[in-house]
Amino acid sequence: MKCEWVRENILLHIYNELPDDARYELEQHLARCTECAGELKASRQFHAALSQFPVDEPTPNLVAASRMRLQEALEGAEQGGFWQRLTFDPGAWFRQIRLSPALAAVLLIIGFSGGIGTTYKMMKSGPADIAQGQLAPVTESSISGIRSISQEPGSNQISIKYDTVSIQETQGSLNDQRIQQLLLFAARNNYNSGVRMDSVDLLTQKPNDTHVREALLYALRYDSNPGVRLKALEGLGSYVKDEVRVRDAVLEALMHDSNPGIRTQALHLLEPCRADSSVRVVLQKLAENDQNPYIRSQARNWLAQLPEID
Repeated sequence: MKCEWVRENILLHIYNELPDDARYELEQHLARCTECAGELKASRQFHAALSQFPVDEPTPNLVAASRMRLQEALEGAEQGGFWQRLTFDPGAWFRQIRLSPALAAVLLIIGFSGGIGTTYKMMKSGPADIAQGQLAPVTESSISGIRSISQEPGSNQISIKYDTVSIQETQGSLNDQRIQQLLLFAARNNYNSGVRMDSVDLLTQKPNDTHVREALLYALRYDSNPGVRLKALEGLGSYVKDEVRVRDAVLEALMHDSNPGIRTQALHLLEPCRADSSVRVVLQKLAENDQNPYIRSQARNWLAQLPEID
């Protein structure tokens, strides 16, 4: 057994992820190789040192941003052939499970639990509920994506189609909590920029809700589509003067957004609070060296109209 292979698998050994036969061979090699034994000792000390630090839970915004970046990367990834998508390599699956007993145990537990849960739900709901189409509430974690959002013209009724195992649809008014939850989910997680646009557009009708404002702030900061960011900015406009968090997000968009239209709109929204110290500092930076002539000129005009600070 080569030292290179041992060093590549030391971490798997520390986390007890090596199969029994590989672990036995590795331990036999460590008993007669002082260099690899020293590598194992150093790795264990490093692992013990890391274990002393607390593990912070990721914020909802970080999780949502990561999901969105992953979805966009998957959209741009080269797809395999038709038959490749329909088939898989059983040998590769079994090799993965053989090399990772922990993975095999997790798959077994998930499958067993899923079977019990499905049976329990079917017994609990009964044939009558199934026949009448009464579905249990769907949690956000079980939704794979929002397929479409539409509003019936001239009414407050909204129709949302979303994917779980199969496509599902729910209807209700904008005041319906379930509709609001799906709209918030679509604004943060959906891979379809058109659906995100529709969702944010509807959410701007209820910006006084705290969760809605959080979703609009997230869309303004992180959404890759400039149209979605602009919609979110418009929805936040009435809160720029009174809420510092909203004002800071608009200032951030003014300073760093790549779209000139969004920067111009952000500048206009800041006009009622241009005397604020944070806004004044940003205006001074823009007036000095901003590459956009309109924004640079407007910042200079506003600063000239403001009273001097003693």
